[in-house]
Amino acid sequence: MTLRSKRLALVALSILVLAGAGYAQRRGGRGGGGFGGGFGARNDDDEQHPQFQERGEFHFVRGEYTDLPQYHRGFGFASRDASGSGWWLVDWPDADEHFSVGIGRLTRIDVAAPVHMRLTDDKLFDNPWIYITQAGWWNLSDAEILRLREYLTRGGFLMTDDFWGPDTEEWQIFSGAMHRAFPGRAISDISENDPAMHVLYDIREKDRTFIPGSRHLRRTASGQYGVQQPFGTTPAWRALYDDKNRMIVAANYNTDIGDAWEWADSPIYPEQMTALAYRYGINYIIYAMTH
Repeated sequence: MTLRSKRLALVALSILVLAGAGYAQRRGGRGGGGFGGGFGARNDDDEQHPQFQERGEFHFVRGEYTDLPQYHRGFGFASRDASGSGWWLVDWPDADEHFSVGIGRLTRIDVAAPVHMRLTDDKLFDNPWIYITQAGWWNLSDAEILRLREYLTRGGFLMTDDFWGPDTEEWQIFSGAMHRAFPGRAISDISENDPAMHVLYDIREKDRTFIPGSRHLRRTASGQYGVQQPFGTTPAWRALYDDKNRMIVAANYNTDIGDAWEWADSPIYPEQMTALAYRYGINYIIYAMTH
């Protein structure tokens, strides 16, 4: 199925909202039963994604990549359903599963099991939206750059987040890959009036606040948790557009939407930040399906 037909098939299913995104907060803590399956608490003998059907009209697709050698970190999850290691695995699988359940509950999209694949996998073209985290340390080959350009030109959409700094090295690494894929095309700040900010939820300028990773939470003297934004960082919401002014890449810089999905069932994670992260993600998905 082409990306266009995939999007059209989902238009009718994408618009009805069933509830506010704040439902995601659950008692019991991370992995403690927030969505009926106890994410993060399964052992290797458990059925993979028992709460999802294997096939459906939408998969959360996580993009795999190879780290730059100097920044490689050996996350190892070969005993679950991902082999290999690297920064692309950050927040996997909890973020993917939590958010997939959220999509199913907050929209009429027929959501199937989350998957992960490299950009060179031909199954990429069966999916209108992909998510890549930690793109400040990715190391894309020429073949991956060509495939990313083809995927986005044919109607695909890339969402990325969790890379940091005052427009320094991590941003340069990410934007360098974008410029290899689309030479001369600028990455610009997303306007408050951009359709992607209003396709389902209205996201205003005041909503462009820092969405913390769990590492940015600090216990206060009262025993509550507060948010500490990394020094020298300012959240930025940027995008790359095609020749028809369609957003094809959403770059959520100096903010960690994936952690808000991952920790959606934790009582220590700020509920309003989870709600905002769900609104951003769902808006990007429905925009990708309908534009």
